[in-house]
Amino acid sequence: MTESGNGPLSGVRVVELAGIGPGPFAAMLLADLGADVVRVDRPGGPGLSIDPAYDVTNRNKRSVLVDLKTPDGVAQVLELAERADVLVEGYRPGVAERLGVGPEECLARNPRLVYGRMTGWGQQGPLADTAGHDIGYIAITGALGMIGPPDGPPAIPANLLGDFAGGSLYLVIGVLAALQHARAEGGAGQVVDAAIVDGTAHLTAMIHGMLAAGGWQDRRGANLLDGGTPFYGTYETADGGYMAVGALEKRFYGEFIRLLGIEDEAPGRDDLAAWNDLRTAIATRFKTRTRDEWTAVFEESDACVAPVLSLREAPQHPHLAARGTFVDHDDITQPAPAPRFSRTPAAVRRPPARPGADTEEIARDWQAPGLLATAPAGPPDTPAAVPRRAGQA
Repeated sequence: MTESGNGPLSGVRVVELAGIGPGPFAAMLLADLGADVVRVDRPGGPGLSIDPAYDVTNRNKRSVLVDLKTPDGVAQVLELAERADVLVEGYRPGVAERLGVGPEECLARNPRLVYGRMTGWGQQGPLADTAGHDIGYIAITGALGMIGPPDGPPAIPANLLGDFAGGSLYLVIGVLAALQHARAEGGAGQVVDAAIVDGTAHLTAMIHGMLAAGGWQDRRGANLLDGGTPFYGTYETADGGYMAVGALEKRFYGEFIRLLGIEDEAPGRDDLAAWNDLRTAIATRFKTRTRDEWTAVFEESDACVAPVLSLREAPQHPHLAARGTFVDHDDITQPAPAPRFSRTPAAVRRPPARPGADTEEIARDWQAPGLLATAPAGPPDTPAAVPRRAGQA
């Protein structure tokens, strides 16, 4: 029987051709939602300098080790593609075709296959064949230029905005839409071209509307949602921490300045000429107490103020702890699957897949005997077979 959880994608089979970044994250999301994801790892590893045991983007998956530079390896991937509902790859344009596992070959074996392609620049265009990273993709879409102070350089939002929001999530949306079509009467498989530049540009749709309407200035730190207003931004506290303020609506703003203790001295919020004075008043007041003290002041209020927490602090926040937003699994604290479902809840079922550890199991479950041909040797620190712990799924 196909290995899957009880999530809404239970029974869906996914082949992931190993890579790093947005492709694995997209496949992790599908796996979190119950899909049976088989990761096709390459000899030598994908190039990410992290112990596979800690690579959370490979949780809930199983792995086979395949050398795609050999005819046997190509045959093994095509055997899996023939039995799959979805295939995900993140190579540069043309690489999958040169290897012999491109859309034409895979769809010939399985006409209902959804072939998901994850790239930065897309499959066509002047930059399609060039190298790139998140920062460059979000730079040319205008998204990076919006973020940061007006008198400083753009702020770098890690690789969350491009790789994962503009890339992974759009790939998953596209794959699920194409899967719905493939399973409908008269439907067929197809290729999903998920380019980070396309997805990131799409994320700026509301801002482009505001820009066209004259409600957004095309420069940093001058607008309602980019720190241009003194009541939407971050302020340092007495201990070097920060509080995030989002008191946009007037009634929330009223609660904010009341609890902050500047209700009687603050300039009017609608007086744009006084915004610098208002910002100074807010900043000066925040510097009189620590982050934890201000957190207690604003707790359970409608002032729209929150402490800026670190990655290690976030799981202990009372609200996130109460919701189970983070979970501990296999000695790793990590975000729980999202979103949530009332009838088909998702869960972290398996630790990060170890390269090649599940070959026999997958060959049996997917009825793919070709996987049992002589497997390539794995890298020294990622053996082809790792004994399971007692009680491990």
